[in-house]
Amino acid sequence: MPVAWMPWGEEAMRAAQARGVPILLLLEAAWCRWCKQLDQVVLQDPRAASLIQQGFVPVRVDKDRRPDLDLRYSKGGWPTLAYLDEQGNALASDLYLDLPAFLQRLQLIGGYWKDNRESVRRRLAEAAEREHSQGLPGELSRGIVDWTVKHLLESADPQYGGWGKEHKFPHTEALDLILMRWSETGDENLRKLVLRTLRHVQQGEIHDRVEGGFYRFAARRDWSSPHHEKVLDSNAQRLRSFVQAHQALGEPSFEGTARGVVRWLEAVLLDRETGAFRGSQDADPEYAHLSTLPERRAHKAPATDPTIFANWNARCASALLEAGVVLATPHYQELALGALQFVVENLVDPHTGVFHYWDGSYHLAGLLTDQVHVLLALLDAYQYHGDPRWLAHAQALAENTRRILASPLGGFCDAQHELLWDAPARRASRSIQDNALAAEAFLRLAHVTRQESWAKLAHDTLKSFAGDYKRHGDFVASYARSVDLMLQPPVHVTIVGYRGAKSTQALRAAALAPYVASRIVQVIDPAQDPELFERSGLTQLAAGSAAPHARAFIERGRESFAETSEPSRLVALMTRVE
Repeated sequence: MPVAWMPWGEEAMRAAQARGVPILLLLEAAWCRWCKQLDQVVLQDPRAASLIQQGFVPVRVDKDRRPDLDLRYSKGGWPTLAYLDEQGNALASDLYLDLPAFLQRLQLIGGYWKDNRESVRRRLAEAAEREHSQGLPGELSRGIVDWTVKHLLESADPQYGGWGKEHKFPHTEALDLILMRWSETGDENLRKLVLRTLRHVQQGEIHDRVEGGFYRFAARRDWSSPHHEKVLDSNAQRLRSFVQAHQALGEPSFEGTARGVVRWLEAVLLDRETGAFRGSQDADPEYAHLSTLPERRAHKAPATDPTIFANWNARCASALLEAGVVLATPHYQELALGALQFVVENLVDPHTGVFHYWDGSYHLAGLLTDQVHVLLALLDAYQYHGDPRWLAHAQALAENTRRILASPLGGFCDAQHELLWDAPARRASRSIQDNALAAEAFLRLAHVTRQESWAKLAHDTLKSFAGDYKRHGDFVASYARSVDLMLQPPVHVTIVGYRGAKSTQALRAAALAPYVASRIVQVIDPAQDPELFERSGLTQLAAGSAAPHARAFIERGRESFAETSEPSRLVALMTRVE
């Protein structure tokens, strides 16, 4: 008899409580070769199916469709086999197990829970109380950034770059922070770490030099022995890293690598009907080891998961918008805006928030990861494309995020309250990484709207994690970056002029050309944005200057530094301010 899997929800919890058995939660991914192996070999064995049905309530979840559950229960890879009590508290977890090991594990955990249920519950309750007491707010300081950068430098691989040994990821959030701190300090150790990591990633087997793009991770220090699935999310992040490093450090080869990522995205993951990007391409080691395009064309290409994820498409749109400007390729921006437009039209609801995914219809509204990444992409579209409609969408989404996801602990819950019915979610439902990105988005919104309330919200969000940020592992890099942005205001270039005028466009292109780690570029058209123009405080300074020539005003925090109508001077003025 096959396993009768249940969906995640209250019904599964009630069944576990009624039967007095734990829950077996299988977290899997559509692109994961070992998930398929577990399903086709281990779980099909009658002995495994019998032990599962008799001793557990089996629940099966696609980790990409429920990133909130993946964040809470994943063991760091997939498949994850998580064993939970009837309230959703984790008892134990495993990665892939072969049949003998899986049978032994089921017997051990099922038997131990049966004989020691009450003592286990007491220990879980005590651990939850300790964890809750740790999450106290603290003060924001430069020490948070300094500690994180020092930790990243000391823990990085000195030969091949990156972090980790058995599972080697580039950790683009860490590279982003390190590149930003290099631009602020000039520390050569930081510059060398970014170059060392990206060069070895580029040269390693994790990089598909035949079709472009990257496999998800490598199993060895030297970026070899990759797992051959290709995922939209990780490729979008690596595209952005190579584009920024090319812009900041002038490494010519990084441009070719970045273009290769876009070439693969457009050829394989772009859904021509919607204009958005599919979620992933399956792993196929035999296909990956073919070294020429003709050989691959003669072989059946791995299947793609057609699911369109809001947060992943938003990340991809942000990366493509930046690549379009840095690499002077307007087509990349067209791809970005097409994907973002699909998300806005089909996955954004003014009441329930952004829906997580689309498979012909929309599903699962109100996850923080979607609100945050779509908000950042909308702000990127406003900066890189200039259409004020993107800012209007961003303001509405920010207001909705504040309304539906604000946490009583400060910051934001991972999901709307109705999704947080199980005990662990109610106790520990705040992702430091997504909260850090939310703070960055609100900071940027405060600058472009000139509304200080958004900056205060960002400050309070970051402060709520300042007491225990060190315990969050790899996610600290995003947090430290947002703290740095809070403590050191961005270079803000406001261009006042007719939005479609050549002089306005030339100033905007010049302002976006150099690498400036913390930069906001905004066009205000007095005719189209009268309220924003008035709020900017530039009405007197810019009087009479909107026609025929636009003017750029450079500010940082509460200080004004320079103004110019000449694109050639703007870059030098921005660099001097930074």
